Amino acid sequence: MIDLTVAQVAEIVGGRLADITPEEAAATRITGTVEFDSRAVSSGGLFLALPGARSDGHDFAAAAAAAGAAAVLAARPVGVPAVIAPAAAGADRAAGVLEHDTDGSGAAVLAALARLASAVAAELVESGLTIIGVTGSSGKTSTKDLLAAVLTPLGEVVAPPGSFNNELGHPWTVLRSRESTDYLVLEMSARHPGNIAALAEIAPPSIGVVLNVGTAHLGEFGSREAIAATKSELPQAVPPTGSVVLNVDDAAVAAMAEVTPARVIRVSREPGARDVDVWAGPVTLDGLARPRFTLHAGDDQVDVALAVHGDHQVSNALCAAAVALECGATLEQVAAALAAAGPVSANRMQVSTRADGVTVINDAYNANPDSMRAGLKALAWMSREAGERRRSWAVLGEMAELGDDAISEHDAIGRLAVRLDVSRLVVVGTGRTMSAMHHGAVMEGSWGPEATMVADADAALALLRAELRAGDVVLVKASNAARLSGLADALLADGGDARG
Repeated sequence: MIDLTVAQVAEIVGGRLADITPEEAAATRITGTVEFDSRAVSSGGLFLALPGARSDGHDFAAAAAAAGAAAVLAARPVGVPAVIAPAAAGADRAAGVLEHDTDGSGAAVLAALARLASAVAAELVESGLTIIGVTGSSGKTSTKDLLAAVLTPLGEVVAPPGSFNNELGHPWTVLRSRESTDYLVLEMSARHPGNIAALAEIAPPSIGVVLNVGTAHLGEFGSREAIAATKSELPQAVPPTGSVVLNVDDAAVAAMAEVTPARVIRVSREPGARDVDVWAGPVTLDGLARPRFTLHAGDDQVDVALAVHGDHQVSNALCAAAVALECGATLEQVAAALAAAGPVSANRMQVSTRADGVTVINDAYNANPDSMRAGLKALAWMSREAGERRRSWAVLGEMAELGDDAISEHDAIGRLAVRLDVSRLVVVGTGRTMSAMHHGAVMEGSWGPEATMVADADAALALLRAELRAGDVVLVKASNAARLSGLADALLADGGDARG
């Protein structure tokens, strides 16, 4: 974060001082990072006191101060130097981010954090910072990682780890920026209409990227049209002096060209697409489903070999390339950066092969119908590496937040696994949605042990340990709430050393 005094932080957020005099606050500087985990606090940092599932951050304020925090941003006095955030208006905006915020204290701290991030972003933009916002129903995190890779040759980049993309992770990421930061990449998610617009107010992007409109969070939005309207909040927030990258292979995204005041950059993976600025030539996949294609921009072109896995990564890479080119990169720089950009964020299409030849695809961080289909297609491709048929296992958990479509979408995924000739489908969970996935597979023609239901991740792991053979390929995928990432880790640990 930029260098601020505790007094300046209090003034920015509209808070009052506690356990520190005005003179001390004016002399004490925040020179470290902003953290909501007291164990991560460094000397000169600012600690955020937030309520959690098992404990309240206010109870750890003294530990944060002992670890070197210069001050605490809190909702009440905590016995150490603190800025007390004013009560937040519209505290329900924090619902879902801080589920245990029963007294509104978390909402107050989050609102103050947003004001602080907004002030810092505005100052850094004045000194040349470029802010890039990315949204879409799927692929945000992968694209964010690719963006960080292609922009790094051009300057210092700050991007969130994992999926820090909500009312907490977004301003927290903004405050990682410094005077030396050239590019700030922000992943922007939404649970309700207005969420993306609110995030864009904190750190107004000069470049916006919209990947796709799918059915993730359909249960909360009610319709794909409502999802599209919310995703369009990003291109609407980009000013006329900025630019918006749209994946026009998605018709709902292509239509957003009509609602943005910014210059539109259209990308497509279709070689014959009309009126596009950046596109891909014919795509091929290697044995681990890593795409190869020719990247075209205007009259120029370059061959690209991605280090990430899955055909769906082509659109993500094209969007990242378009941003880098807009920022002044050459095609050769983009190609080199993409070739070196392997999976970064944990549990997202991480492909590792054990010493016995078992390949594990850990994509257990999140799942929706679009990403589940992409994962299954990658599994099917890898199981046919170099023309050699390998047994494939799809270990699938629930896709959350699909609302009324949950049963039909899970049924469709079960059927797709059969159509892709997946050798073994292991359905993890016994609820209605998982029963629908198993039923879909059976109705599509999967018999006997080809489709199996197990109660939980432990039962799935026991089954795999008993029946895996050398050379098998295993996809582990579900929404994060299903907690299947530990299963993938255990499978890799069983095989000793693994290579990526």
